[in-house]
Amino acid sequence: MASITMKNVEEGLERRLRIRAAENGRTMEQEACEILRVALEVDENVAPSKNLGTAIHELFKPFGGVELEIPPREPMREPPRYD
Repeated sequence: MASITMKNVEEGLERRLRIRAAENGRTMEQEACEILRVALEVDENVAPSKNLGTAIHELFKPFGGVELEIPPREPMREPPRYD
């Protein structure tokens, strides 16, 4: 199990965490872990995030595609000479 050390926690925030932990019958560490667990849990009803390309494609998909003319391939030119 991982360990986290938090520095520079505001006094008021620490006090509220201590009170909330006591109200729930937990240590401060257990309460902080529960807060993180709830904040970071994955909602199974939400679709996983898409990459940017997929998001843009789906945004413009209703407008139809664009057919681009592909230029013919040509042989590579000779590299420059430096003699």
